[in-house]
Amino acid sequence: MLPPAPPAEIIVTARALPEPAAEGLLGVSRIDAKRLEEAGATGVEQLLRESAGVILFRRSDARSGQPTSQGVTLRALGGNAASRALLVLDGVPQSDPFGGWINWPAYDPATLASVRIVRGGGGVADGPGALGGTIFMTSAMTRGVGGSVEVGSPDALFASVQAGLALGPGTLLLSGYGGRGDGFVPVEAEVRGPADQASPYAYGGGRLRWAGDLAPNLALEVAAGAFDDRRERGLAFTDNRTEGLDGSLRLVGSGTWRWSALVYAQSREFDSSFASTNDARTVATRTALQYDVPGRAIGWSAEVRPPVGTGLELRLGLDGRGMRGETNEFGSYSGGQPGRDRTAGGRSGHAGLFAELTRTGERLTLSGTARLDRWTISDGILRERSVATGALLTDERYAKRSGWRPTGRLGAGLTLSPALTLRSAAYLGWRLPTLNELFRPFRVGADAVAANPLLKPERLAGAEVGADWRQGAASLSLTAFANRLTDPIANVTLASGPGTFPGVGFVGAAGSYRQRRNLDSIEVAGLEAAAAWSRGAWTVAASLALADARVRASGLAASIDGRRPAQTSALSGGASVRWERDRKSLALQLRHSGRAYEDDLNTLRLPAATTVDLGAAIPLAARLALTARAENLFDARVIAGRTSDGITERATPRSLWIGLRLTR
Repeated sequence: MLPPAPPAEIIVTARALPEPAAEGLLGVSRIDAKRLEEAGATGVEQLLRESAGVILFRRSDARSGQPTSQGVTLRALGGNAASRALLVLDGVPQSDPFGGWINWPAYDPATLASVRIVRGGGGVADGPGALGGTIFMTSAMTRGVGGSVEVGSPDALFASVQAGLALGPGTLLLSGYGGRGDGFVPVEAEVRGPADQASPYAYGGGRLRWAGDLAPNLALEVAAGAFDDRRERGLAFTDNRTEGLDGSLRLVGSGTWRWSALVYAQSREFDSSFASTNDARTVATRTALQYDVPGRAIGWSAEVRPPVGTGLELRLGLDGRGMRGETNEFGSYSGGQPGRDRTAGGRSGHAGLFAELTRTGERLTLSGTARLDRWTISDGILRERSVATGALLTDERYAKRSGWRPTGRLGAGLTLSPALTLRSAAYLGWRLPTLNELFRPFRVGADAVAANPLLKPERLAGAEVGADWRQGAASLSLTAFANRLTDPIANVTLASGPGTFPGVGFVGAAGSYRQRRNLDSIEVAGLEAAAAWSRGAWTVAASLALADARVRASGLAASIDGRRPAQTSALSGGASVRWERDRKSLALQLRHSGRAYEDDLNTLRLPAATTVDLGAAIPLAARLALTARAENLFDARVIAGRTSDGITERATPRSLWIGLRLTR
C-alpha cells in the first residue's frame, strides 16, 4: 500500500501580489483546486464553460476544434479567432502572438491552484484586451508526488504527473502531461461521405517552476514550459500542429512597500493544412497549406503598492508586450499543386502606465482606475510569388501606425448588512487588432476574405450593477450589465463572384468577396446570476447568463445591422450537484448553450444544446482513488458548425473514461 501523504504544503512565497481590493466591485467566479485536480483529460476550456457567459468562438473543445477557432470571450461580445477576453497565467498574457487565439492544450488543469474569472472591462494591470473581462490562472506549488492516468473512448489515453520537492530556499515543481485519441468523425452521419474520416489528436507538454525566498520580504519565481499539440480535422489534408515554448521570471516584495516585477518570452510555431471535397464528398483535395507560422512575444510588467494609510490601496505600475509573426503558406491549388506562395505578417506592440486607488470603508468602498497605452503596428507585408516561375505577383508594404488609447474604471460598493452587498462599476477598454487580422487574407471554400492593414483598435464602454448575498453556506450573486463595443472587427461581404478582387485575386461564381472591416458597434445588455449552497456532504451550484447582443452596421455592412453576432447565444447556463464523504465522491455537471448562428447574416442556425457530465471517485488506498467519468453522458447533438451547402459538424459526442488518481 502507498504510505500516507504528509499534509500538503502550499508554498505562498514568490506568488503574485494579493488580489486587488477593486475586484470586489465586479462579478467574480472561481474554479478551485479540487475541481481542477479532478479534471483529468477535460481541458481548461471545458471547465471555464461551466461558468455561464464564458464563450469560445466555436462549441468544439480543443481536442477536436481547429486551434484558430479557440478564442475566448465573455458577455456575448462575439468574436472570431481572436479573443475578446484576456487570459493570464501567473501574470503572463496567453493569447497567441500572431492570431490572438488560445492554445488550450498548453495547460494541464492539475497544475493550477485556481482559475478566477473577473467579468467586466477596464482591467489595467495585465495590459489591454480585457473587453469582456479577465481570466486569471494561478499555478500550484505543492510538495509531494501526484498524478493521474485515464483511458477513454474512442481509444483515448491521458496521463499527468506532478512532483514538488524542496530545493534550496524554495520548492521545485516538475510536471508533465499528455493525451491522445482516435477522435470522432466531425461531419454528421446524414451528410457525410467516403472522404469524411475521424479526427485523431495528440498533445502533451511539461513545465518546470521554482519558487522561494531569496531574502526576507523578497521572493523569486522562475518558470519554463513547452507543449506540442497536433490533430486532424476529419478530412485528408487537414492536419495541424502547434508547438510552444515559454519562460518567465518574477520577483515579489512583501514588505511595507509591496511590489512585483515580471519579464517573460513566448514562442509559437504553427502549421495547418486545409481541404475541400467534391459535392458527393468522395474525394478531399488540399486548398491551402500554412507551412510555417511563427509567432514571438516578449513582455514585462512592474507594480508597486506603497503604504498610503488604513483602508486605502494604491497600485502603480507599467507593462508592455511586443509581438511579431507571419504566415508562410501555399495557396491557389490546382490539380493538387499550389500556384502561389504567400508571406504575410508584421509587428505590433503596446506599453502603458496605470494607477488604481481603492478606499475600503466600514460600509462604502470606492475605486478609481486609469491607464494610458501607446500602441504601434509596423513592418507589415503581403508578398506573393508564383510557385511555378518564382515571379513576384504581390509586394505590399504597409506604413507604420501608432496611437494612444486610455483604459479606465470607476467602481463603488455598499455593504447593507453582513450578508448583503451592492456594487456598481463603469469602464473603458480596448483591443489591438492581431497580426492575423491585419495582414493575412484567406479562403474558406469558394469565399475569399481580404486582410485590412488599416483596421482600428476595438473600443469598449460599459457599466454594470450587482448584488452579492451570502448567509452561512448559501450564496447568490446577480449582475446586470450594458456594453458597447465600438469598431468591432468582422468579415464584411463586399461583392459576389465571378471576378478578380484586390487582396485575394479571382473569386468564382459560387463565392463571395469579403474583407475584414471595423463595424459601427456591437451593443449588449444582459443579466448574470450565480448561486451556491452546501450542507453536509452535498454541494449545489448554478449559473445563468442572459444577453441581448446586436450588431450595429452601416454602409457596405448594412445587411447585418440588428443581427446577433455569430456564434453568440442569448442564453447559457450551468448547474452542478456534488456529493462527497469519506473520500468517495459523485458529481453531476449540466451545461446549456442557447441557439446561435454560424454566420453574421443569421441564416445558418446552430440549435440549442444541453450536455450532462458525470464523475465518480472511490478510494483504493490513502492517496489512491479509482475514477470514472462520462462526458456528454446522453450523447447530446451539439452542432459546432454549419455551411451554406448543408454540411453540419458536431462537437464531441459521448465519451467514457476510467482511471487512477494519486493525490499529493
